[in-house]
Amino acid sequence: MQPRVSIIMGSTSDLPIMEKAAALLNEFEIPFEMNALSAHRTPAAVESFAKNARKNGIEVIIAAAGMAAHLPGVIASMTTIPVIGVPISASLDGMDALLAIVQMPPGIPVATVGIDASLNAAILAVQILATGDKVLQAKLSDYKENLKKKIVEANEKLAQVKYQHKTN
Repeated sequence: MQPRVSIIMGSTSDLPIMEKAAALLNEFEIPFEMNALSAHRTPAAVESFAKNARKNGIEVIIAAAGMAAHLPGVIASMTTIPVIGVPISASLDGMDALLAIVQMPPGIPVATVGIDASLNAAILAVQILATGDKVLQAKLSDYKENLKKKIVEANEKLAQVKYQHKTN
């Protein structure tokens, strides 16, 4: 199986957050790889990964990092593959990572999701891949319909909650 998506994290301590992305890609039957690379501790490995990602069949990269959060931007600077940044709440409630990832210089975009929002990163990766894949488009459509159903069901349950002054 050739991976289409690469999940890269600065440290395995990010794995509990990134597991949501992995689970969604797995649910959609999209082959992916997961690796820990550090823009600061293993810069040569990051460069090798980024420069060879396309040749290795990678179509979308999800890169997570906390604190200074250089990893997504460094990867984006070395490839034309879409990079989705996931800021990790390692310090300052993740605001430092969010700002580091979202404030990229012109020409080096990193699509950025919310703090610790690896699930949204995976959904965005699926949406990117689905632009040229009708089977994946159908799966994505079903996934989004199920999200709607969950809200309808939640409202049905809320209707059963009784309070003296609740009007619905």
